[in-house]
Amino acid sequence: MKDDTKEIVSYVFVGGMTTLVNYIVYFILLKIHSHWLIANSISWIFAVLFAYYTNKRYVFKSTNNIKKEFISFILLRFMTLLIENICLYLLIDLLNLQPMISKVCVSFITILSNYILCKFKIFKEEGVCHG
Repeated sequence: MKDDTKEIVSYVFVGGMTTLVNYIVYFILLKIHSHWLIANSISWIFAVLFAYYTNKRYVFKSTNNIKKEFISFILLRFMTLLIENICLYLLIDLLNLQPMISKVCVSFITILSNYILCKFKIFKEEGVCHG
């Protein structure tokens, strides 16, 4: 399998597992009556920690400086958390959609954004420009 194809397949698998972690934590927190914003933010923490480790090790096989890379990963993923929370606000509070349905809808934007950020900003080889 071509390297780019293998990377995308790995990213999709790890992304699916990360999404599962995110959804499970979010669902449990909603079930114990946490506000959707708190549930989403806490589930984001669990998902980001899982995603960093698995993307670094299995998808992008990065050997970059872990401290610098981890900080970049957290900061860039935080941007997608803000976008996700704004979108959830629009869907849940303004359009009155169910929190779990809203989360699934917003995930498409989040997953695509996260791949682009990982591929071109966080796990790129230092000194190498991916085209």
